[in-house]
Amino acid sequence: MAIILNIETATKNCSVALAKEGKTIAFREIAEQNFSHAEKLHVFIEALLAENNLQFKDLSAVAVSQGPGSYTGLRIGVSSAKGFCYALNIPLIAIDTLQLLAKQIKVESGIIIPMIDARRMEVFTAIYDKDYNLIRKTEAEIIDENSYQEINENIHLVGDGTEKFKMTLINEKFKFHSDVVFPSSKEMSELSFDKYKKSDFVDVAYFEPYYLKDFVLIK
Repeated sequence: MAIILNIETATKNCSVALAKEGKTIAFREIAEQNFSHAEKLHVFIEALLAENNLQFKDLSAVAVSQGPGSYTGLRIGVSSAKGFCYALNIPLIAIDTLQLLAKQIKVESGIIIPMIDARRMEVFTAIYDKDYNLIRKTEAEIIDENSYQEINENIHLVGDGTEKFKMTLINEKFKFHSDVVFPSSKEMSELSFDKYKKSDFVDVAYFEPYYLKDFVLIK
């Protein structure tokens, strides 16, 4: 039975989930302004293992959110994941952060655009169809009133990067899902298990997070 530790630290949300055979069995997360990932991440992991009567040696793999996102958050999450994999001699799985964010909502039609706040009027974003298939690759994009004019279907916006555009993207086709702010590890379970079954792993020694930009300080 595959037991996978899922780590998501690409934004202000420090999020950890345990999954068995692709199903989340427990998770813990907290989103704080001061990025407490370094203090909370290992505490969360140890607590989840203990609460589920598991030990580190029971893990089959570790999955980590690969970005884009906060430089500091990604560095902490990836460094921890790589450390576990190296010490336990288990595989490392990388999951796209924007895909995790998109999967927090379900829509019957239209497209999904997850947005992670970067700075000013810029966001990290990509475009997915309603089934979470990637339509447009990840970009660092500056949004204005002319953005997405070529799209004629409903556009579902999700993530902390959407809030600053409510007075800019005013066409009725824009649907703001303001209840979803940050990507979460609980959406990683199915994705990481699928990659695990396919042996879709990254190199523990050489894997680097997808910063997208050289350095981004998210305040």
